Amino acid sequence: MNFLTALVEVGGMRLPCAVEFVKKDTWVTNAKTGKEKRKSSVTKNELFRKMLRGCYGKFRFDYVLADSWYSSVENMDCCKKELRSDFIMALKSNRKVALSLEDKENKTYISIETLQLGQQTVEVWFEELDFPLLLTKQVFKNENGTVGELYLACSDLSLSYVEVTTIYKKRWGVEEYHKSIKSNTGFAKSPTKKVKTQMSHYVLSIAAYIKLEWLKQRTNKNHFAMKAQIYLAAQQAAYMELQKLSTPRAA
Repeated sequence: MNFLTALVEVGGMRLPCAVEFVKKDTWVTNAKTGKEKRKSSVTKNELFRKMLRGCYGKFRFDYVLADSWYSSVENMDCCKKELRSDFIMALKSNRKVALSLEDKENKTYISIETLQLGQQTVEVWFEELDFPLLLTKQVFKNENGTVGELYLACSDLSLSYVEVTTIYKKRWGVEEYHKSIKSNTGFAKSPTKKVKTQMSHYVLSIAAYIKLEWLKQRTNKNHFAMKAQIYLAAQQAAYMELQKLSTPRAA
């Protein structure tokens, strides 16, 4: 599913405050194969900035958290200068930085993967930005036993390594949101064929997620536990009705 969501966390609740659907409204030709395919005339990064601007003024957010797909210079500039908000964004390991303003002026840049970063932050400069960032590297173990690395760029120079990594963990809420709307609200199972009816299905699925999130606060149960409880109650009710139908009526 090609869609973007701006998720705000308030009082332990994760609520979508902006949603954009990617509309592939133009045709492009592959230079190698000669085949045509649909493509959106608006990039996901442009939609990202559109959502942030729409949320600005309506919500107060301390930090914008995003993965490496949205860590472009344009997005960083939009957060820091236009929206006056700090951000923590993941970076790809091939990004290059200067270790001081002097190095930036001399155009001396190095790849971040060459830096020996421990559990600490280091001030760096990007070529296209006129303000410094904090850079840190988080090392973690995957479920399959492999070791992963995550580079993070933060615009709030007052934060420590622990604060940066702790705040960025909240971004995982977006992944849990995606999992819930697909597994619990039937987001990707629309039987409709037209764009208008498909959009209605998607919006109602997101509204159902909001209802589940509200019920989570009242019951202290996660979305999957509530779905299982509702499903079990429905099965029990159906079984009881079947028993009634199967019982012979008195003459």
